[in-house]
Amino acid sequence: MSYSLRAARAVTFVYFVLCGTVVGTWVVHIPAIEDRVGISHATLGGLLVLLGLGAFIGMQVAGRLTDRLGARTVIPAAGVLCSATLVLPGLAQEPWVLAAGLLVFGFCNGCLDVSMNAHAVHVEKSYGRPVMSAFHATFSVGGVLAALVGAAAASAGLSPAAGMAAMGALGVVIALVSVRALLPATPTAVDTATATNTGIGTEAEAGKGQAAKRRSAGGRIWALAALSLMVMLCEGAANDWSALHLKEILGASASTAAFAYGTFAATMTIGRLLADRLVARFGSMAILRYGAATAAVGITIVALCPWMWAAFAGWALFGLGLSGCVPQLFSAAGHADPSAAGANVSRVAGLGYVGMLAGPAVIGWLTHLVALNHAFVLLTLLCAVTAVAAGILRKGSDRTREPATSSH
Repeated sequence: MSYSLRAARAVTFVYFVLCGTVVGTWVVHIPAIEDRVGISHATLGGLLVLLGLGAFIGMQVAGRLTDRLGARTVIPAAGVLCSATLVLPGLAQEPWVLAAGLLVFGFCNGCLDVSMNAHAVHVEKSYGRPVMSAFHATFSVGGVLAALVGAAAASAGLSPAAGMAAMGALGVVIALVSVRALLPATPTAVDTATATNTGIGTEAEAGKGQAAKRRSAGGRIWALAALSLMVMLCEGAANDWSALHLKEILGASASTAAFAYGTFAATMTIGRLLADRLVARFGSMAILRYGAATAAVGITIVALCPWMWAAFAGWALFGLGLSGCVPQLFSAAGHADPSAAGANVSRVAGLGYVGMLAGPAVIGWLTHLVALNHAFVLLTLLCAVTAVAAGILRKGSDRTREPATSSH
């Protein structure tokens, strides 16, 4: 395996950590920014929709640009823009300024998210074995780093704008310094070169084959996107409602309730660090099926059991089960058609992001009809549907066991 491939994998980790840190920096400063702008929680919720809208648009744009220009061009540009625009929400003093800042920041973050995932698919293809889940684990590590740095900045008396500007400046430097280790070839170029060297078909035949493959993959991509929406809706619901569940339903103190999300996030990170080895042994379909089934069991325990220890166990199982699901869906989308990896990942990631944003709102709406814990039964159903539909990954299960080629 060449040094360049190992370096490309390492730098992909760097960009995932960078993305997680930048997003986490915004998240940890939300309370202070909300107070300074003088808006209510309801208004903030509406403004966050603009953040999601910007990210969704950015994902679609970056997906096509990555296929056309290559990830090596799009990733550093997106990394610089995402880092540079981080300060915009921190500078806002009026609601409309905050709205504009979140829209722009969301757009740039969406560009970075899709382009780095497309490059991760390229790295995984070159390795010949699963490596996607570990990348997603380091995104979570970035969030932890952001929390630690944000706490230190607050204790030092730095304003949100100063703290976000400092982190943004560091992100710009990291995005620029890391670019040289990115893989120079796109998946399209690799496949074309392989076909030429092996004498498989003419250029016209290759074009026809790619077109036919793209058409046949279209429906499968949208099915993957629908599963991504369901899985990430569950994840978004856990992010916003896990602590409130322990506090409001089980009567836990605020400090104890906070550990509910911590338990969920910790097992999700651990699961993603372990998932690649499990995928290599059992296949991506098994990870999606049994992971979703485990998540269904976990959230059912949360919904029905009245004991504190059972709730923590349920959130732990929920995070562990969900941990490997999204990486498998992203990976399958990227491998479905190497010539359109960016566009396909953008569809799956974009619809998944919609689910992430919708999850808290859907659960919140259901609490008008039933108790919070009973609203979680919806998440059980979504996980069950995902487990049943996991057979869609069967076509890609063999690739997870392919050895790395000698050229690498």
